[in-house]
Amino acid sequence: MRHHRLPLPCGVNGETQILRLETGAQIAFDEYGDPSGAPVFFCHGWPSSRTMAELTDQAASELGLRIISPDRPGIRDSNFHPNRTLLDWPPLLHEVAAHLQIDKFKILAISGGAPYAYVAGWMIPERVEAIAVVSGAPPAAELHERSGLLTLSRRLLTLRGSRPGLVRALFHIARPFASMKLPVRVRSLLLKILQPCDANVLRDSKSFEACFESARQAWRSSAEGVMADAEIYANPWGFPLEEVRVPVRLWHGKKDRTFSFRLAEQIATPLPNCEFHLVDGAGHYSLPIRHTHEILADLLR
Repeated sequence: MRHHRLPLPCGVNGETQILRLETGAQIAFDEYGDPSGAPVFFCHGWPSSRTMAELTDQAASELGLRIISPDRPGIRDSNFHPNRTLLDWPPLLHEVAAHLQIDKFKILAISGGAPYAYVAGWMIPERVEAIAVVSGAPPAAELHERSGLLTLSRRLLTLRGSRPGLVRALFHIARPFASMKLPVRVRSLLLKILQPCDANVLRDSKSFEACFESARQAWRSSAEGVMADAEIYANPWGFPLEEVRVPVRLWHGKKDRTFSFRLAEQIATPLPNCEFHLVDGAGHYSLPIRHTHEILADLLR
């Protein structure tokens, strides 16, 4: 298959690359760390986009890792795919890797990137050497009870079941606000809402930008793309976790309020080749920010 790559001005590490496939798919990605290092594909959170991987740049440079961070379809500069499912992701990832002449690679997934890492390990295990999942999202559709989820997530899932049209309307209403650049005053208010372990790390402007500017850019593209990504989490993933046989390093903070560590324990159980790292005193944001070097070093071994 023939590919076309076009540069867009962006980012701390040079130019954003746009990969256009003959199928009509357009995938945007940025790179961080060591350009000649061992390849690691980064799966960003939700709502988020490719520049979330800025969190890894320094540690990846020190460890000799090349971080490749694509936008998912419908997010930021990757074009929208109507009715996509989670199972559509590994073929796209395969195409990006083939274009970059990468045969085997590792995957780092943060938060909402988790199901994309698992499905790649399940569908293309011959290419995926290992996976690290940090503060990862659980398969919400299969949860018997949702007390381990953030209150907002529980309410949206309930509302989606009873009034899906209202949920769509709420996403469109939210978009103008979510895509605005946050004034410094509003940032301070946001940090007050978070628990101290997360607020403390996000007072660093680079960490804040990596987490929240990447989210803002996802919303700027379209509400439809953000909604399509959200549907992935609400629907069954389409494969059993017990069939993900590639090595999985599962990292979770004991103070994570977005996804309780109890949910992470439930995910670790069926995975046949999983190392579970439960980190005391770490929250949803502080874990991937403060422990990036440790997580990447462990993935490299």
